[in-house]
Amino acid sequence: MAVPASSPSGTRGVLYIVACAAPPASDVAELVSLARAAGWERIQVVGTPLGMRFLDHERLAVVLDGPARSEWRMPGEPKTLPYASAVIVAPATFNTINKWASGITDTFAVGLLCELTGAGVPILAVPCLKAELARHVAFSRSLADLRSMGVHVLYEPDAPAHSRMPPWKKILAELDGMLSP
Repeated sequence: MAVPASSPSGTRGVLYIVACAAPPASDVAELVSLARAAGWERIQVVGTPLGMRFLDHERLAVVLDGPARSEWRMPGEPKTLPYASAVIVAPATFNTINKWASGITDTFAVGLLCELTGAGVPILAVPCLKAELARHVAFSRSLADLRSMGVHVLYEPDAPAHSRMPPWKKILAELDGMLSP
């Protein structure tokens, strides 16, 4: 399901950012700021349980409309997440990529990714992992499975370790390219 790059009002709808437990997660607030400047109306950060430990919650409180989430709501609690127009999964770890591709929904973040993949929401996954893990057969199989489900993967395995995950601006540009008609 494609969504327009922007609506008539100039906003782009709701962007989910799913952050996993890797060093770039500490700077997700920068991605939120860039996305807001690019016209995203609302941005929701969802962290994996360990990813939440990497987030800079003080900086996120300044740029987000509400706190980052990592847990399912309980029965009877109101739904607080608006429907996503698009999703960026960055940094996406070995663990999350493999569980998502296999449909293992043992965390809110991975359960949400599985649901949104099934709903056809545009998703950009940006892996961030050690070269040794990237060479594991499960990882390449999982990337192929996610791609077959319509997930766009931005990953350069031959890039030097320090630049394997592209800068936030490039990630947003890639998402913009995905959403352009």
